[in-house]
Amino acid sequence: MKKIGVLYGKERSFPEAFIARVNSKKIDGILAEPVRIDKVMQGVDSGYAVIFDRISQDVPFYRAFLKNAALCGTAVINNPFWWSADEKFFNNCLATKIDVPVPKTVILPSRELPPDTSEESFSNLAYPLDWEGIFNYIGFPAYMKPFAGGGWKSVYQLNSMEEFFEKHAETEQLVMMLQEEIKFEEYYRCYCIGGKYVRIMPYEPRNPHHLRYVSDFTPSPERYKQMEDIVLRICQYLGYDFNTVELAVRNGVPYAIDFCNPAPDADVNSVGRENFEWVVETAANFAIEKALEHKDGKDNLTWGEYIKRSSAKKKLY
Repeated sequence: MKKIGVLYGKERSFPEAFIARVNSKKIDGILAEPVRIDKVMQGVDSGYAVIFDRISQDVPFYRAFLKNAALCGTAVINNPFWWSADEKFFNNCLATKIDVPVPKTVILPSRELPPDTSEESFSNLAYPLDWEGIFNYIGFPAYMKPFAGGGWKSVYQLNSMEEFFEKHAETEQLVMMLQEEIKFEEYYRCYCIGGKYVRIMPYEPRNPHHLRYVSDFTPSPERYKQMEDIVLRICQYLGYDFNTVELAVRNGVPYAIDFCNPAPDADVNSVGRENFEWVVETAANFAIEKALEHKDGKDNLTWGEYIKRSSAKKKLY
């Protein structure tokens, strides 16, 4: 029996629908269920061929459990090793190397010193920073947001240098990104599953949360293909099995705004019934595919092109 487990927190609509959809297909030897953990022993198999992870970004214990499971052969969606290493500033840096347009972005040291550090810990950091150079590069209006993500928490829209310093003083020990504002004509949120299935959804981030998927943007076939190519390129390089990419179209150019979302919102009340149905069906089919391909005791994780190509280069030397 190849078991597909779902690891989740307080969300209900997607995990429950996913489990029901997998089991409704009645694939011989495939069973989906909520993950159950009563102990975690080093090097011991979890009992799952596939685990769909929806919560470990908030629970370090779960992340450690998933790494052990992956080491023993579980195909974890998404790869917990890469997810642990990734963050939004790196995503933007990578995008500049794979011909994906992104807003101008800089990373900033935290306003307050991290625990167990002092000013001497930052002897390599210029003080003050080249604020004039940073502001000239980014321009205003701008957005400031945590480099490691966290939804819409601690996100600021800034209109001046004075406003920047006022708001940055509130960020405490968060490491922040300062990013050019893209004044867009159209905006899309795009699911990508398995690095090959894409769902492009018109999205209006300026609406209240429950109305963000209510918009009338209609991409041409050419624009749709252009955005699909960008989404696939990003997710294949990062190696995410389940991710969303947000694209803001300015002057006909889709800019990747936010594309490190390995546990994206999939609640039926947020995304709407039609999008929810696509996500549940596509995720179920992909998880079954991973379970059928699963090799006991082997590495069954997805690794992105960035890692694979870096590894291939090292083998040449």
